[in-house]
Amino acid sequence: MTAIAATLQQSWIITQRDLKHWQREPWAPIFSVLFSVMLVLMFGYLLGGAITIPGGGDYLPYLLPGVFALSMMFGIEATMTAVANDSKKGVTDRFRSMPISGAAVPLGRAGADLLNSAVELAVLLVGGLLIGWRATGGAGGALLAVGLLLWFRFAMLVVGVFLGLTIRGEGGVTAVQVLVWPAGFLSNAFVAPESMPAWLGFLAEWSPLSATAAASRELFGNPAGTSGGFLADNAVLLAVLWPAVLVAVFAPLAARAYRRLSR
Repeated sequence: MTAIAATLQQSWIITQRDLKHWQREPWAPIFSVLFSVMLVLMFGYLLGGAITIPGGGDYLPYLLPGVFALSMMFGIEATMTAVANDSKKGVTDRFRSMPISGAAVPLGRAGADLLNSAVELAVLLVGGLLIGWRATGGAGGALLAVGLLLWFRFAMLVVGVFLGLTIRGEGGVTAVQVLVWPAGFLSNAFVAPESMPAWLGFLAEWSPLSATAAASRELFGNPAGTSGGFLADNAVLLAVLWPAVLVAVFAPLAARAYRRLSR
């Protein structure tokens, strides 16, 4: 068996271990879905009537892909907390004492969370259909949009594994959880960057979350909320490249942090 095949097999075993935790304690993924539904109801029905979409179109079809992308980003908190707890309780040390690849544990954790995220995304998609949202870009476009959303989620999970292995103490974990909020809202998830001050709109446009949300809108056939430009014309490409960059940077860092954990 090659080293890569062995690593994948070991990762799958750890993925199964982490999935069993979700079966015993399903409240975290359930709450995550309910929170996303709350955001849709709050912005779509309470505030949506006051929000104008550049280029025209209804707000709800614009909002839903943004919430899908935002829910994929917010998964970083659960991953980071779970990895930090395993490290604090000595579970990670026990894994390190075994003859397994240094990448197997981080990949296993990311794999479990990615499967959970796929279920969460499916629930959100069905919920969107029930409240009137429609994907008019065709089946192929919709499948590609789902793939890009999960690709973005995987990148966030890799970042979450790195943070969980690096940041110690409740204060550090809480700080990251708080900072996820402004990072998520500084995007095109809820409003178009064109409606923001120029410098803030620039930051929002170049957010990885914005790229995934914009690409999802394009592929789902929903309002783009923009009058055009480089970012709008290349949203799908950027939605592929941004997560690839994050994985390329943080995957080696996560593996290194795992190897250097103190016993």
